[in-house]
Amino acid sequence: MDAETRIPICSDRDLVPARAKGRALALELGFSRTDATLIATAISEVARNIVVHAGRGEVVMSPAIDGRRCGLTVIAIDEGPGIRDIEAALTDGWATRGGLGLGLPGARRLMDEFVIESPRRQGTTVTMRKWRDGSDARAPAAEARRA
Repeated sequence: MDAETRIPICSDRDLVPARAKGRALALELGFSRTDATLIATAISEVARNIVVHAGRGEVVMSPAIDGRRCGLTVIAIDEGPGIRDIEAALTDGWATRGGLGLGLPGARRLMDEFVIESPRRQGTTVTMRKWRDGSDARAPAAEARRA
């Protein structure tokens, strides 16, 4: 599995297929069902932020291989107004649109790597990555079949 998967995000309806595809890709890569659910939840959080704050964007998912590790990379991209204060946005309870303020900090806790790039008025890109525990990059499909 080398190809990336792109899911356009334009409304709340798009969160379900983005979540489902992320979970399916995680299972295919050999993640446990629990980790696949955590990944799907993180995808849902960043996709929801796209809908609420930018109106439209996309989620891009692809396998990640780093030496002997295997994982999943998720990139959420929008062309919205950007995040004025990234540090504040990553604080539990900080919200700009009446939400609970759990989206970005929650997604960050669920994934192993989390980076936000958000130049003012140029959109936001969130890159998240989850690595399989004890992964061997050579055999993710075989492990996925056992799950």
